[in-house]
Amino acid sequence: MKKYILIAGVLALAAAAWGGASVRVYSVAKKGYITVEKIVKTDEEWKQILTPEQFEITRKQGTERSCSGAFWKNHQEGIYRCVCCGNDLFQSHKKFDSKTGWPSFFDPVDPANVIRKTDHSFGMDRTEVLCARCDAHLGHVFDDGPKPTGLRYCINSAALVFVPSDKIK
Repeated sequence: MKKYILIAGVLALAAAAWGGASVRVYSVAKKGYITVEKIVKTDEEWKQILTPEQFEITRKQGTERSCSGAFWKNHQEGIYRCVCCGNDLFQSHKKFDSKTGWPSFFDPVDPANVIRKTDHSFGMDRTEVLCARCDAHLGHVFDDGPKPTGLRYCINSAALVFVPSDKIK
């Protein structure tokens, strides 16, 4: 265990020295781009702050059952943030009912706030969506969404925290 901690510490120092320890994302509250620390934790550290379901979905690329998540029918105005790090991800005015049973959005807060990655798991060709700040698995994006983007970001509720408009700071 000590060897692992030492290696993790060395890697963190190396990342900082190489300038890889920060990421530029858009902040809804600040109405502009901010530079924040890239969040890197071990599985054990994530398990200390996430529920088992959140950990399975965000850190192990799991998914929740259709129509089971807290936000698929949420119609309040506000912002959806990453459950792991608080990064702004999606806004309610970009949410739509895709009839899939998962919260669906036609666009993220800003393209800088999410990472899109090719996913060939389960014999399918999909595009995985990750948080740009902490690499949390959020869900997948498909090209069958509404205008103006034609995209459907199909996101797990367990990967999100909702903040009503009047509480955004």
